[in-house]
Parts: sequence; C-alpha cells; structure tokens
Amino acid sequence: MTLHNANETGSEPAEPQKTPLSDEKSAPSARTAGDESAQAATADRPARAPRAAAADRPARAVGERPARTAVERPARPAGERPARAAGDRPARAARPNGQWKIDGKTPLNANEELKAKDNGLNVRERIENIYAKGGFDSIPLEDLHGRFRWWGLYTQRKPGIDGGRTAQLEPHELEDKYFMMRVRLDAGAVTTKQLRVIGEISQEFGRDTADITDRQNIQYHWIQVEDVPEIWRRLESNGMQTTEACGDVPRVVLGSPVAGIAKDEIVDPTHLIDQITEKYVGDPELSNLPRKFKTAFTGHPSQDVVHEINDVGYVAYVHPEHGVVYDLWVGGGLSANPHLGQRLGVLVFEHQVVDVWVGVTQIFRDYGYRRLRNRARLKFLVKDWGVEKFREILETEYLGYKLLDGPPAPQPKTPGDHVGIHEQKDGRFYIGVAPNVGRVSGSILVKVADIAESAGSERVRFTPHQKMLVLDIPAEEVDRVADELAALGLNPRPGAFRRNTIACTGIEYCKLAIVDTKDTATAAIAELDQRLGDISHLKPIRLHVNGCPNSCARIQTADIGLKGQLIMNDEGEQVPGFQVHLGGGLASETREEAGLGRTVRGLKVAATDIPNYVERVVRNFEKGREGDETFAQWSHRVPEEDLV
Repeated sequence: MTLHNANETGSEPAEPQKTPLSDEKSAPSARTAGDESAQAATADRPARAPRAAAADRPARAVGERPARTAVERPARPAGERPARAAGDRPARAARPNGQWKIDGKTPLNANEELKAKDNGLNVRERIENIYAKGGFDSIPLEDLHGRFRWWGLYTQRKPGIDGGRTAQLEPHELEDKYFMMRVRLDAGAVTTKQLRVIGEISQEFGRDTADITDRQNIQYHWIQVEDVPEIWRRLESNGMQTTEACGDVPRVVLGSPVAGIAKDEIVDPTHLIDQITEKYVGDPELSNLPRKFKTAFTGHPSQDVVHEINDVGYVAYVHPEHGVVYDLWVGGGLSANPHLGQRLGVLVFEHQVVDVWVGVTQIFRDYGYRRLRNRARLKFLVKDWGVEKFREILETEYLGYKLLDGPPAPQPKTPGDHVGIHEQKDGRFYIGVAPNVGRVSGSILVKVADIAESAGSERVRFTPHQKMLVLDIPAEEVDRVADELAALGLNPRPGAFRRNTIACTGIEYCKLAIVDTKDTATAAIAELDQRLGDISHLKPIRLHVNGCPNSCARIQTADIGLKGQLIMNDEGEQVPGFQVHLGGGLASETREEAGLGRTVRGLKVAATDIPNYVERVVRNFEKGREGDETFAQWSHRVPEEDLV
C-alpha cells in the first residue's frame, strides 16, 4: 500500500454528459475531472454565426491590412462616469433543466432525442424479427447502445483491453459482439423450476456464466443476439423476464428475501411488489424516465433491502396507534456523487402504498432533470427541493390527499444478509449461503435446484448482498442440504470476509471498469479469512470492491470500500489498484443510521496488496477501539496515520 497524489491516473472523474451511443453509467476519465461546469456551459452556449466563406471575402495581400485609424476621445472628467445602480444588469435567464412540467418535452440532449424518437420498449420487435436473423452487425448504434437496455441487454467488454484504455476508446472499440443479459427477478424470488431454467439457459447460451447481483438479479455473459428470442421464450414461459431490467425505467424491485417465512417478520409486502410489477413494468407511460429508478420494500426488522440508497424505499414497522405502516424514503443513490435517501416523515398505510409509488415515479418523470445526464437521478431533485416541497408536490399534485406524519422505523437488531441456518415461522428452515462475491454458474444453479427438491423444497431466493437462500427445508434434512451446498462452494457457515464482501462485475466483462474485481476479491477473501480468522469477537467488517467510480458495489457504504483505478506502485509502475473509503454503512444491527465513508488523501492500495492493507487496518482497529466501538466509528474518529 502506498500514498499517491490526488491527481494520479484513475482519480475520481466528474460524471460527463452522455450521448445516446454511450453506456448508462459514466465512463471514467481523468481528463473530464473538474470539467463538468465548463462542458455544461459550452453545451448551452448559442452557436456563433458562421464566418463568410473564403471565396466570399476579397483577397488581401500580405501586408495589406490597413492601419487602424486612431480616434481621439475627449477625456471624461473625474467623477462624471455614471454610477450603475445595483441590480441594473439584467439577470441571465435560467437555463432549462428539461423538466417536462416546467420546460416542456422538447429534448435537450441526444439521449432524450433518442427516447423521444422511439420508446425503448419498441426495440423488442426489431430484435426478434431483424437483428436475431441478421446478427450483431445488423444492429444500428441507436438501438445497440440505447434501446437494448430496456430489455436487459448491454454489450460486454472485449477481452484483452486493459483498464488504462477504458477512457481512451470509443464504445464500439471496447465492446465485443456478445451481450450481458440481466434476468429481472423482483424480490429475488424464484421456484426451483425457474432456477433450473435460469441455469440451463446459462449452460446452453452463456458459457455457463451466472452472477448474483446486489439487486437480486442474475446476469449472464456471452449472450449472442441470435439466441435472445429463444432465451426470452424460455424465461417468459416460466414466469420470468428481462423487461426493463436496465434503462431509464423502474428497475427491479428489491424485496426482503425472507418475506412470508421469517419468524420475526413484521409484514409480508410481496403482494404490493406484485401489484406494482404486474401493472407498471413495461407500461409505456413510465418507460421514459430521466434515468434509472430503483425501488425497495421490506417488512423485516433487519431492514434487509438497502432502502437508503434507492430512489424510493418502504420500511415496515409497528406504529403504536396505527399498527403496521411503512416509513417512506426518497432520493437515495450512490455512483460518483452519492446521496443517502431521506425520510419523507410520513406514514404510508398498505392501501396507499401503490398510489404513493406511482406518485413518486411520476414526479420523477415530470420534474426530473433531463438536460444533463449526470444530474438526472431523483436524488438531485430531492436535494434541490427538500423533503417538505417533495411531500407537498406528492400530496397536492399526484395523490390528492395528505399523508400522516410519522416517526422513523426502529434500528435493526439482527443482520440483514440472512446467511446461516434459520428456523422459519412454519417450523421448517431456510439456509442462507455465501457464494464468492455473487459468482456462481449455470451448472451450480441447476445443482442447487436438485438439492433443494431432494429435500422437498421448491423455493430459492437471492439477496441484495449477493447471497442465496434455500427455503422450506425440514429439520431432519438441514445438515445434509447444508453439506451438499457447501460442497458446491456455497457455504452456510462462511468466514467473516467471505460473508461480508461484495464485488461488481469488473474489467472481465464491464466496459466502464478499470480493474478486475471478482477474482481480486475472491483471492483477498481467502487470504483474509485465513489471516484474520480470529476476529469473531469484533462486529462485522464489510468489504466492497468496485472496478470504477460508479459504485455498483456500494463502496461509500462499506466499512472498507475499494474504488478501482490505476495507481503507481513503489517501483513507479502503473498497476491496478483502489482508492480506499473507510467507515461507511447503512442502518444495521451495528449502526443506528446510514452514513458515507471517509477518504484519506492519497490513500490507495494495489490490487495485490489488499490482504496486507486490510489486515493492517483491522489490527489497528482491534488494538485502538474503545469499548464496543464499531470499525466505522473508529475509522471516523482516529487520525489518518492509523488508517494507512
């Protein structure tokens, strides 16, 4: 681990304005850092009138420029210059932000033009009838880099391109002729039959790839456009879809993975999630939002759906007067400009939940900022308006009634990852297992389905922490099932770092990534669980590994968050590495409320040095903590020298 200057290659960029031919997140680029305001000003400046063509101007011989005639102006006597009163200069007209209800629907950038020209949902017909027959080269760029996302498809990174070239190459130079496909699994719930279908599709069409994401989805790689219609047919005939798994739409709805089975559950919100997804996923009225829109629901006291970093989140609790209600959160999101969600300060009753969701989504559609792509998330509108105005607009313009004031939900008392063996409310058990940073395979998923069915189970769920649960296991089958899952590399009793580490896709497949994440994190986990196997007396320390600044792996809300970039090592060589964030976290059994991590100026660690750095800082924490202090509390309290 070494300290480096902040202006080093790979330092955090501003989020540049996108073109319709770019990917949804911001491509990292050192060159764009700090240029956002200049780019915006240039983009909004009216074009100058063109100069006359050379043929229209009389030729002037060298040296023929006439001397400028001097004009004598009488000197102005001192004190005669008229004073300009304050405020005489006319105010510059505010530039439109692309808010439909204020500025109208005229597109203000190429992305909005693309969406106005043709709804992203319409590309499906072309995929099935034209591109699947004509192959990759038949796909026009507007669809390939734009509308394909509405159906869960991104081109994946071409193998062999190192992270130093991520910001140098155009999308078509970075991409392969294969796709990442995201299977949308609202609330992360599947039957064993569905799980087997997911696995078999991976085996047949995706080179056996399958990753559990931190939004309860499954992602394939190596998908060819020729195979997409058949994949859709198999998924949809088994009650699954890729509709609006990506794009400027309502994304997958997170739900508690123990909904309906946990002994300590407050309420099961599954029917509310179903109402939303069945009616509004694929609805053209909500398929052109300014950016992605993320939703989370939980009825479990562990608050297990990372609601603080979603655009809208519902957290159930028992109110002393009104019984079970939902605490409403809005405006959360991370990426390179993180904002934690804010409580709206209201009680939402069950019969109001769907209406409120529609209202918040429509506010985003109608008032969200569309001019600049890097300010188009709901979090920026909430920040500018404040929760009082947001609530007022929601109640007066969209609901037509007032919501009751309400207190926050209480702090969680138990972990929300659900790893381990737990008794259900019906006397059976669920087994939560921890794959290495969500990496599984089609073959493994098929085997999990077989193991579950052999014990009489027909249900599996994925979590927002890249974990998997097998439900409904009879007591007499628990040990056998746990052992068979562990033999697949799915350990229900993992080490501390295996349990508490997540990682994004990284440079293996992602066009925005700068460094490897999955293999790097897996190697670090193995080392750390061996070196630090004696820290069970400490509260959990969460390690999140991300391949670029966009924070798909939630680096700002980890105890130790690693943001991928290229750094200079002690020998002066440019190597894959990470900027370190320390002390972040969401509300959990170890912290009352969410907070973002701190950075130490110049603190970066090479990818190969992660185990050494983490071991060192954890040992420092172990020696220097006060009482029952958590790692996050300690890391925000101590001087920087204890963190390097």
